[in-house]
Amino acid sequence: MTQRRVVTVVYPGAQALDITGPIEVLDTVNRLLSEPGTGYRIECVSADAPLVRTSSGVVILAEPLDAGEGPIDTLLVPGGWGLKDALADRTLISWIGRAATRSRRVASVCGGSFLLAEAGLLDGRRATTHWAYCEDMARRYPHVAVDPEPIFVWDGPYVTSAGVSTGIDMALALVEADHGAACALDMARFLVLVFKRQGGQSQFSTMLDAQLADRAPIRDAQQWIVDHLDRPLPVPQLAERANMSPRNFARVFRREVGATPGQYVARVRIARARMLLESTDLAVGQVAPRCGFLTVETFIRTFGRAVGVNPSDYRQRFQALSPSGLILGTDREQVSSA
Repeated sequence: MTQRRVVTVVYPGAQALDITGPIEVLDTVNRLLSEPGTGYRIECVSADAPLVRTSSGVVILAEPLDAGEGPIDTLLVPGGWGLKDALADRTLISWIGRAATRSRRVASVCGGSFLLAEAGLLDGRRATTHWAYCEDMARRYPHVAVDPEPIFVWDGPYVTSAGVSTGIDMALALVEADHGAACALDMARFLVLVFKRQGGQSQFSTMLDAQLADRAPIRDAQQWIVDHLDRPLPVPQLAERANMSPRNFARVFRREVGATPGQYVARVRIARARMLLESTDLAVGQVAPRCGFLTVETFIRTFGRAVGVNPSDYRQRFQALSPSGLILGTDREQVSSA
């Protein structure tokens, strides 16, 4: 078996972790596989070669786009704060479209799915992106079936991952497809990663994902909470779903998660509310029931106590900082002509 050629497209303002996260997973395969000459041959190409500055200031040494000619096993396309300018770069978009035809598969990280969609590669396919971009992507590219839930979506030869760090999850899935589950698990163990994250994106809170319990019944209850925030979630109902007594469920849940079921539900409700306030134009009165608050007054009081500001003030402060607005603007024609 020969090395699989991986070509990563980089551009000014791309997010370093979108690039280096997947690459580190693949390079770890190179270093830990017992057979020499197997694994991945990793290349970075750019229209701005040789030195490309990412949004964090990390500089990547890249070859010119012409160096990416020829057959490609995996074409990797990152997102980042420079995405708006990248979308307006017709040379880059055209190159991605042509390179995709020479690739066995095409993978994007975070906002990189916008570049694939701009090249027309995702029409008629399912795809995902960062939670803050999903509505914008669906609006800009109506022929793409945008799914806001999964960590990554694999549709034919196209694999699109969600927000930033999910490119690592996607890379582990690529390794599993190429080398088997045992190899991918070894890579995850060596890199101290979760092999397969539970549930969907629920990208609104990576912190909550990190609190997933070890025991399957408790994990399932956590996912049920995330999926049903618009309804009451009493402990007896959650315990019944976990096939446990309420008392035992509450005891085990607290030991596994580090919070009582009620505290956890409250935190998830607030996390969902923050996401909706940051990334949508829903009125406060619409956000409240979607997060399980029976009245707007209760929502405002609870949110203020948890966050320190009321929902309207929170939106005013933080919606302008949403990556969707800063990176992409609000109008596709404006982006295309920038």
